[in-house]
Amino acid sequence: MTDRWALALAEDGGVEVAPLGPDGLPAGPLLRESDPARAVRSRPEVTRWVWRSTPEVYPRLLATGVRVERCYDIEDAETLLLGHEGRSGEPRSAAAALARLRGGPVPPDPRTRPAGPGAQSALFEQSGTHLPLTGLLEVYADQLRRHDKAEHPGRMRLLTSSESAGTLVAAEMNHTGLPWSAETHREVLRGLLGERYAGGGEPRRLAELADEVSAAFGRRVRPDLPADVIRAFAGAGIKVRSTRRWEIGSLDHPAVAPLLEYKKLYRIWVAHGWSWLHDWVRDGRFRPEFQAGGTVTGRWVTHGGGALQIPKVIRRAVVADPGWRLVVADADQMEPRVLAAISRDPGLMEVAGRESDLYQSVSERAFSGDRAQAKLAVLGAVYGQTSGDGLKNLAALRRRFPLAVAYVDDAARAGEEGRLVRTWLGRTCPPAGRPGEDVAEEAGIPIGSDAEERGWTPGYASTDARARGRFTRNFVVQGSAADWALLMLAALRRSCAGLSAELVFFQHDEVIVHCPAGEAGVVVSAIREAAELAGRLTFGETPVRFPFSTAVVECYADAK
Repeated sequence: MTDRWALALAEDGGVEVAPLGPDGLPAGPLLRESDPARAVRSRPEVTRWVWRSTPEVYPRLLATGVRVERCYDIEDAETLLLGHEGRSGEPRSAAAALARLRGGPVPPDPRTRPAGPGAQSALFEQSGTHLPLTGLLEVYADQLRRHDKAEHPGRMRLLTSSESAGTLVAAEMNHTGLPWSAETHREVLRGLLGERYAGGGEPRRLAELADEVSAAFGRRVRPDLPADVIRAFAGAGIKVRSTRRWEIGSLDHPAVAPLLEYKKLYRIWVAHGWSWLHDWVRDGRFRPEFQAGGTVTGRWVTHGGGALQIPKVIRRAVVADPGWRLVVADADQMEPRVLAAISRDPGLMEVAGRESDLYQSVSERAFSGDRAQAKLAVLGAVYGQTSGDGLKNLAALRRRFPLAVAYVDDAARAGEEGRLVRTWLGRTCPPAGRPGEDVAEEAGIPIGSDAEERGWTPGYASTDARARGRFTRNFVVQGSAADWALLMLAALRRSCAGLSAELVFFQHDEVIVHCPAGEAGVVVSAIREAAELAGRLTFGETPVRFPFSTAVVECYADAK
């Protein structure tokens, strides 16, 4: 008896299933059943299901209370394999993979409909023409062979497995939702923005700030229009290129303070105001539709609601159910720890082997105890700040941690030369020639991050060699961190399987588990153990540790 089965949805709503052998081919007859949930529930001995796409199948199972232990997502695997083979951008659907395998015309990937309030999720869109189980299994068997041809086959198989595990976590988080108090949210909005005016216009506080900005300039100015603000500053004899906080914050003009306050509140009103609350929160839950591996580096994205950029003040609305708690865990200084693991730099690994403040330890070795300077140097090396003070900092870093700096330098050089660049497990950076794609967005650098505020946003992933080099320098670290995070989530999901605890939120280096108060201590330990296990599985045996700062709270805002 085999513990691996394949499943394919039929056009009539039924399902085809079959046991699989080690070669990925059927180890028994193909069976027809009327309902996918019944097909899975009746085979509890199966530990891994092979199917076309997790978003196509798993939400249907979750809706009936059926959860699976593991899966293999054929279309996710196809994306990773195409990238590894230097064919990123080719159609990734199972139908396209089968056509390539058989030498026929390759259909383009279907366009997915953007998710929106009240609309069917783009994640649930079926990606491509229906394929019978026999066709899917041809693709699956071929993918197993292609893994064997990878640069590091074992790592590549681990990446594919962990990415498929990530699709399960994302689907379960979408199904569960993040606990959200609509009443608290409304109270926050009233306190920040004042009363709402009829007709959907700006709330009272924004209108007041707009009047203050106009009064400071001596004429009517629309603070929500950057071009209007730039013209107003020019009229006052001050030349600015943008209205970003880091550029106008130091200006000596009476309009600056109300303008900055207006911009902060305007973002909240637009991104998380009353309309957002009406559209995205239902039955005490916010479901932003997580997608695993949504960026080139493997970092996650969401298909609605701005879940990955929830302002701290709005986090007050993320409230645990009565008698439950939120375990909020942040990975401590993940990027430099990952750099230590992938570069095998002895000095940096020794520093990253401690659970104490890594930047402070680096500062004591290379920057005379100046922690801020050490942090700038490390982040500058990762994000590509290699001119001016950044160049001086990098030189100091190179003297003490030569292998670490050489690792990102080599990645940058490979990118500049148009070569393929991979994460530790084998996720591959696409080749050059994709103009107009924001590197910061592709790398998953959040808007408003320290990197952007300090002017480190690397540019655009175009054919410009230096821009691509800055991207690949960051890619090997951010992408390898995403590799580790997938395995951490998979391990944490497995630890929580026998508990009432539920994973409800994840972004890059932060995870939230919603659990009964009595399980909080167990969850905190599970997070710590999952991080260490993921470190060993991803990078092998190294001294590097991946500690989390955890907080057990009733409200998300209280965690920081």
